[in-house]
Amino acid sequence: MPVSSGIHHLTAICGEPMRAIDFHARVLGLRLVKKTVNFDDPSAWHFYFGDETGSPGSILTFFARPDAEPGRPGAGEVVSLAFAIPMDAAAFWIDRFNDEGVPFGLAEGGRALAFHNPDGLALELIETAEAGALPAYAGEDIPAECAIRGFANVTLLVADAAATARVLTQGLGWTPESHARLGDYMRIRFAAPEKPALGGALDLLTSQTLATGAQGVGSVHHIAFRARDAAEQTALAQAIRDLDLTPTQVRDRTYFKSIYFREPSGVLFEIATDGPGFAVDEPVDELGARLCLPPALEPRRAAILKALPRVG
Repeated sequence: MPVSSGIHHLTAICGEPMRAIDFHARVLGLRLVKKTVNFDDPSAWHFYFGDETGSPGSILTFFARPDAEPGRPGAGEVVSLAFAIPMDAAAFWIDRFNDEGVPFGLAEGGRALAFHNPDGLALELIETAEAGALPAYAGEDIPAECAIRGFANVTLLVADAAATARVLTQGLGWTPESHARLGDYMRIRFAAPEKPALGGALDLLTSQTLATGAQGVGSVHHIAFRARDAAEQTALAQAIRDLDLTPTQVRDRTYFKSIYFREPSGVLFEIATDGPGFAVDEPVDELGARLCLPPALEPRRAAILKALPRVG
C-alpha cells in the first residue's frame, strides 16, 4: 500500500501582503523562501514561508486577498496549525510575544503558546523533544535554540470523522493513535508512517452539532501531504480513486508536482511531491528575493507585477 510520509505544506489566505510578511518572517522568524503568484489566478501574490530551504513539513504558504471577507472557522476546514519549537524555548516566545503585542494563551503546562496571526488564523507553538535536533533557520533576533522548526501537528474540524479517517488510513497510510473527548468534541489523533519529526501528526475534531465553515481571510485553503516522487504520487492517486474520490490530473507547481481532491467532509487535500524544491529558480542564499514566475507566465511579468500590491 502506498503511504504519504507526512504533511508537505499548508496554504492559507491572508489579507494585507506586507502585514503577512512582517508577522511570519519577522515576528515568527520563518524564512520567506518564495515570492510568486497564485498560478491559477496571477492577480494574487503567493508567499511561501519555511525553514532555510523550504523543506517539506516546514512550509506555510499564503494567497494574498486584501479585499476578501474574513473567513468563518467551521466544519470542513483546517482550523489550527501547530509549529514545533525546542524544549525550554517557550519562555523566549512568551517574552517576544509580550514585546510584540501578540496576544496568546498558555497550554500544556506552559510548554505551548496558542495565538492568532493578524488575519485570525489559529496557530500554536509547541515544545517537542524532537525539535532541538532539527536544523534551525534563525532570524536576526531569534536564536537558533528557540527558532521554529516546522509543523508539529494540524487540526481538522469535520462533520464525518469516519469518512475522513478512511481517507487518511486507506488512502494515505496514516494510523490512528489515540482518542480523547474535549468537551463536546471528540478528537482522533493520526500519525504518519515512521512518525517524522515534522509534519507527522494530525488531529480530527468532530461534534454532533457543527456549523459549516466559510472560507476567507484567515482560513486555510488546503492541506498538502507528501509524496516522495512522481511514482509515489501516482500510487497515492490510485489509492484515492479506489475510495471513489476523484483526484485532479497532475499540475506542475514548479517547486513540486500536485494533485488535488476533496475528502468527504469537504477539506481540500493535495498530494505534493518533495521535489524539485525552491532552488530551481533562485540560489538558496537568495530565496524570496524577487518575484518568481513559472515559464508560462513569464511573458506577462510586467503586467502581473504592475497589477499586484507592492511589497518590499
